[in-house]
Order: sequence, then structure tokens, then C-alpha cells
Amino acid sequence: MHVKVAELVGASKDGWQEAVNTAVGEASQKLGNITGVEVINFTANVDQGRVVEYKANVKIAYLE
Repeated sequence: MHVKVAELVGASKDGWQEAVNTAVGEASQKLGNITGVEVINFTANVDQGRVVEYKANVKIAYLE
């Protein structure tokens, strides 16, 4: 087995944890057997002084 790593950005209107879960969920559908996640960065989009979208840059480790 080979471990590979993919970098993704997850987004959510509900928070950073949900943004990470979104990225992991999308990766599991496309990449298969996910073994771990590393959160690299948290960012957010702001509109009129309020956070409107949370984003998480992650590295996903998976078995190929």
C-alpha cells in the first residue's frame, strides 16, 4: 500500500470544524481510504463586518 497526500479546501457557513468535515467528506468520496488529516490554515470570507463563510486548508492522507 502507498500513502498519498492531497491538499483541499473545505468551506462551510457554520464554522471551521464543519469546513474540515466538508473537505474530509468530499475526499472520502473521491479518494477512498482516508487515514488522516492535517489542518494547514483557517480563513474566512467577511461581508459587511460579519463572517459569512469559513474555510479550512487541509492535507488529506489516504491509501492507494
